[in-house]
Amino acid sequence: MDTTQINRELIISSDVSEVNIVLLEDKQLVEFHKEQKNSNISVGDVYLGRIKKVLPGLNAVFVDIGNKKDAFLHYLDLGPNILSLIKFTKLAQEGHIAQTSMDNFQLEESISKSGKISDFLAAGDKIPVQIVKEPINTKGPRLSSDISFAGRYLVLVPFSNRISVSQKIRSSEERNRLKRLIQSIKPNNYGVIIRTVAEGKKVAELNADLKSLVNKWEQVRDTLNGLKTTSKLVSELDRTSVVLRDMLNESFNGIHIDNLALYNEIKSFISTIAPQKSDIVKLYKGKENIFDSFGVKKQIAGLFGRIVTIRNGVYLIIEHTEAMHVIDVNSGHRLNKENSQEENALTVNLEAATEIARQLRLRDMGGIIIVDFIDMHEAANRKELYNKLKEEMSKDRAKHTILPASKFGLIQITRQRVRPETEVIIQEKCPTCNGTGTIKSSSLLIDEIENNLRYLLLDQNENNVTVQVHPFIHAYLTKGLFSIRKKWQWKYHKKIHIKEIKTFHVMQYSFLNTNGDEIFL
Repeated sequence: MDTTQINRELIISSDVSEVNIVLLEDKQLVEFHKEQKNSNISVGDVYLGRIKKVLPGLNAVFVDIGNKKDAFLHYLDLGPNILSLIKFTKLAQEGHIAQTSMDNFQLEESISKSGKISDFLAAGDKIPVQIVKEPINTKGPRLSSDISFAGRYLVLVPFSNRISVSQKIRSSEERNRLKRLIQSIKPNNYGVIIRTVAEGKKVAELNADLKSLVNKWEQVRDTLNGLKTTSKLVSELDRTSVVLRDMLNESFNGIHIDNLALYNEIKSFISTIAPQKSDIVKLYKGKENIFDSFGVKKQIAGLFGRIVTIRNGVYLIIEHTEAMHVIDVNSGHRLNKENSQEENALTVNLEAATEIARQLRLRDMGGIIIVDFIDMHEAANRKELYNKLKEEMSKDRAKHTILPASKFGLIQITRQRVRPETEVIIQEKCPTCNGTGTIKSSSLLIDEIENNLRYLLLDQNENNVTVQVHPFIHAYLTKGLFSIRKKWQWKYHKKIHIKEIKTFHVMQYSFLNTNGDEIFL
């Protein structure tokens, strides 16, 4: 599917605590990002970390970066150029900035992939590290010392001289052109990965992107100068800017923002990365909430629950556990009598595959995902379903792997997880149980009503009291010849009326006096 034909809009809502970013494709909600304004740790941030503990059994170390939970760095995430990084860091910390000029810096040999982390790092050592996964549930951040900076068109890798091109750029002529161009403008001792969006771009655009990335590394170098304590060296762009940088293309026809300061910031950012698109940034001035105005709120309410309805009775059940996510496909009442059971199953599964790919992007579900499709007996149908899911997930920017359907109809997916899953609370707290799932027993409720009634009749000397209750409680108090209401009247020798109020919740009650005025206790 040609994504350039899709009409894309970004709707951005900002308040005091967070920024909510929604991507619509042909008016359909496909991505939802929440960025906390007070978030201290973001993917891409670079810190000077202190090695706190070496774990030889795991071939990893725990690193203190100032977070309440220590971060985790595995040997395989050291990167091949760790020796150059360690040497560079020591020189910078000693204040030898002149000697840490990248152009004249003497690179060390690359390390092998099968070494021991204890050969390179010890407790107390300090090295620059980059966040590759934010803290998720009980786990601290995941780190890498193979530092890189992503721009609009390029990715910069210090301590390397390799130039590589995205495999999605198919033309060998274009690949060679880009390599030659980058080689002519690239400073020494910087590796560069050329991103897919660089295809067809001119030297001026690529050079501007490269310079901004080199400046970022030089900021790390300058901050390291004489630094002795753990500290953040450089911040990644905020999530709003990352989304814009990675997603902005010719198919966008509108970016709508409800906050003036953020509007000016994004307008300026887009003028830098894509000047020709700056006029699509629009400040929303409507009185209605921006998400209501663009029909986003209603879509969110229908898409983030445990049960997601597709159409014609087809629905998904999505369950989340610590280890994995499980999605169950149900046909509901979707049956075409003219088709066989196999044909019906294929039709339902293909519809479900489209929605599942959308849900993974929307909720940013990562890790292991198991999908239980409706059983199909023919291998050709299972292959068609597999190809359909691959096609739909090709729109997903997160790295992922899909295994073919098993004979039980299960498809396993792994999807890159770098942030906690996006959660939207679409259920309101029950006014009766306050979210506990339990309510007061009926006998205790009746005792409570009687205690208040006794106070009004005996202590406050009310002669005629009406008790307003839910219809269920009304039936309980008035049923039978010797009802509870009659027992109360005989007990207190006063008139007591019970009135049902359909709008009351089951535990709600109130009292009225002779004049029909509510008595406040």
